[in-house]
Amino acid sequence: MVAWAISRQSLLKQLLTDPRVSKNPRLHWRAWHEGEVTSDWPLINWVAVQNMFTAYGADHRRLRTLVSKAFTARRTAALRPRIEAISADLLDRLAAAPPGEPVDLREGYAYPLPLQVIYELFGLTDEGLRARMSAFADSSFRTTTSPEEVAAASAEMDAIMAALVASKRERPGDDLTSGLIAVRSEEDSPLSERELCDTLALMLTAGHETTVNLLDNAVHALLTHPEQLAHVREGRASWEDVIEETLRHSAPVANLPLRYAVEDIELEGGVVLRKGDAILAAYAAAGRDPEIHGEDAAAFDVTRQLKSHLAFGHGVHLCVGAPLARLEAAIALPALFDRFPRLSLASGQDALEPVESFISNGHRALPVRLS
Repeated sequence: MVAWAISRQSLLKQLLTDPRVSKNPRLHWRAWHEGEVTSDWPLINWVAVQNMFTAYGADHRRLRTLVSKAFTARRTAALRPRIEAISADLLDRLAAAPPGEPVDLREGYAYPLPLQVIYELFGLTDEGLRARMSAFADSSFRTTTSPEEVAAASAEMDAIMAALVASKRERPGDDLTSGLIAVRSEEDSPLSERELCDTLALMLTAGHETTVNLLDNAVHALLTHPEQLAHVREGRASWEDVIEETLRHSAPVANLPLRYAVEDIELEGGVVLRKGDAILAAYAAAGRDPEIHGEDAAAFDVTRQLKSHLAFGHGVHLCVGAPLARLEAAIALPALFDRFPRLSLASGQDALEPVESFISNGHRALPVRLS
């Protein structure tokens, strides 16, 4: 599949707010209409879902409004004590490792923290369903999977979300799943059953992997730039500075498929996005745009005055879970460095391998020594 990759921050912001750019392949992707997008295409789950991620216009407004009714600022703020408790528990587990032995901070901290938060947000207590959800989250961002693995993951996603919805219909609670089920039955603008399940899947994938990579990349950046950590410890920068600079410097989602030109769009320099063309939002590249951040755009600097980025998107599709991701990082990062002030990488920077994805932007493992 051919797509335009938009890496200039100003142009990407322009297109993300342009009504002539859609996220609905069924309406506006030429390759979809011409039958080129088959069920075994490895990225099919990124474009075929039916939720606000792929909605356009009035349909997107309907879905966004319904989700916002369930995923409120109050619900996010109420998670703070649980995030603090989960962080403390995970740090206790890390501290129990044999002295001097390397531990994988991604696997032991960055990965389980947002996943446990999502379990609580969903009201999910069934351990078997939790394990299946974890396995699905692992596979959803890999872009090296075979068509067979993609099909299996899609079927598993449907089964997991259907089971979660069924359990919450039987035993509703004060959680996001029950809230979405409640708005599902509103007569004026209901969620279809497909949209309900796909919305929950979206909250899982978007709410987990982005926070994992945010924590992973922030820790990695601070450990490889000790002078930046010193800025924070000595009061010249805040943890908010760390979070925003990490989002700019190493966006958790490098490239996000896909958007589509609703009509011909002429850009500066004579380039024309033709009606039906696909567009890839290159968020990681946009964060290091020298047009915005100068010649040192690739440098990690928490004291940088302008930390403009598009890591959570822009415009009407701005990530609804961005406040939660920032809250998790604002709790987890200082807790980690307070608990282990002598934290260091257990291997050289060049030894770290990226995750197998051009969408997700993080490391396969982050081995550290706690002291």
